[in-house]
Amino acid sequence: MRALVTNDDGVDSTGIRALALAAKAVGLEVTVAAPAWDSSGASASLTGVQLDGRLLFESRPEWGTGPVFGVEAAPAFIVRAAVHGAFGDPPDIVLSGVNNGPNTGHAILHSGTVGAVLTASTFGRPGVAFSLGASATPQWDTAEAIAATVLRWVVESPRQLVLNVNVPNVALADVKGIVPARLAAFGAVQTNLTEAGEGYVKFAFTEIEAEYEDGTDAAALAQGYACYTALSAVCENEGADIAGLDQLQVSLPAH
Repeated sequence: MRALVTNDDGVDSTGIRALALAAKAVGLEVTVAAPAWDSSGASASLTGVQLDGRLLFESRPEWGTGPVFGVEAAPAFIVRAAVHGAFGDPPDIVLSGVNNGPNTGHAILHSGTVGAVLTASTFGRPGVAFSLGASATPQWDTAEAIAATVLRWVVESPRQLVLNVNVPNVALADVKGIVPARLAAFGAVQTNLTEAGEGYVKFAFTEIEAEYEDGTDAAALAQGYACYTALSAVCENEGADIAGLDQLQVSLPAH
């Protein structure tokens, strides 16, 4: 099974090496293709640097896991390129992370880490996004071990799953387990407008200290559990109340 490993922290981040090693350990054929720059918050953006219509990338020294490419593009764009054979044979699965910081709650909408695997699902590929709880001293060994455990199960599953996995930033022996969780109503980071001036505004991003509802990803992470949430990409809101819109008339100006 061929795996594309990408992220939004950039190809030079420590977390992506941990994920590539985990993928290699479970027997996947690994190709790393990740942004040449930090694209955190890119969601499923198709931002990229092109020259004469050509997407720019360069080969990097390998880490013992397979080819490594630094790409001048956001992670979702990299996934789109990869499934069309840009970095070798198209991948069978897309892995993203390990993000330095959690991706929980409805705020995952803005995550480039999650955007990569959601994009993969639109091309019929399973995907898993991995994130590690925030800390000045990330426990990458813990993230790598949890990633390998999850991946062993995913690659044996006949279902096309898209999972968002969060790992607590503790020693592996202190992880209380791996549990399913639903998305929290908000993420772990709060955005505040701190300054407004002539032609500019300034924001601060701070970690939220809150009591999370039991059963959510944010609560599980805070309690010391690794957690996973199954996601879906583009879908219709079948329960939306749109009664009467079928009678909507649009008048266009006569030409």
